[in-house]
Amino acid sequence: MLARQRQEVILDEVRRTGAVQVGELVLRLGVSDMTIRRDLDALAQRGLVEKVYGGATSTIGRSTDEPGFEAKSVRQLAEKEAIARLAAEQVRPGTAIGLSAGTTTWTLARHLDDVADLTVVTNSVRVADALQQRGRTDRTVVLTGGVRTPSDALVGPVAVQALRSLHLDLVFLGVHGMAPRAGFTTPNLNESETNRALAEAAGRLIVVADSAKWSTVGISTIVDFDEVDLLISDQGLPVDARELLAEHVELLLADQRGVEEER
Repeated sequence: MLARQRQEVILDEVRRTGAVQVGELVLRLGVSDMTIRRDLDALAQRGLVEKVYGGATSTIGRSTDEPGFEAKSVRQLAEKEAIARLAAEQVRPGTAIGLSAGTTTWTLARHLDDVADLTVVTNSVRVADALQQRGRTDRTVVLTGGVRTPSDALVGPVAVQALRSLHLDLVFLGVHGMAPRAGFTTPNLNESETNRALAEAAGRLIVVADSAKWSTVGISTIVDFDEVDLLISDQGLPVDARELLAEHVELLLADQRGVEEER
């Protein structure tokens, strides 16, 4: 195989999964460690990948990039609305649920008006405000403390300690990215720890993530695919992603016209 052909294979893998490792490429392509490193150097010089220790990652959405809430709130609006409507159908009256920080969970909070006698725990000031603005007297909103991140999550030891003593019927988790091997990820290490504590409090864990999150890899894994009970995404999710995810997690895809159940 020519160098150009190898590099095309490597670049396709980076685009598909968000990251590659030298050792895996050596086995897959049947060449030496040094050959792979030269290929990665060539791709990095062209700005197509970013070299990291032991491999390379995509230059689209680097693993520590963390857009602010306002920047994320204008992305994939229709998809988030459809996902939120479907997610709201999972919530029953009289239950206790958790909502992580994020624009998709914030959108979900605005779709919970018809659910009576609801207790909601969140580490997001934005989500708490959205719930309390509805003025329901049969709703309890619990906001964790913590240090605020660029995406308006409250994270750190205070938030983690508050969450570790809780037992919630459902937890809805928003994520920065999802990819093979990496699972569901975030670009913020402190937020990852806090979200793990929230996930561990869940009787049933539901990830809400639009299809643009596929192949995006944050620096830290929150949970693996197998740890999630249900993933709600949209119909823009690629076919290969649907097939891979359906091997690990129940998958629902929503759009403005309805819902497609994959499994």
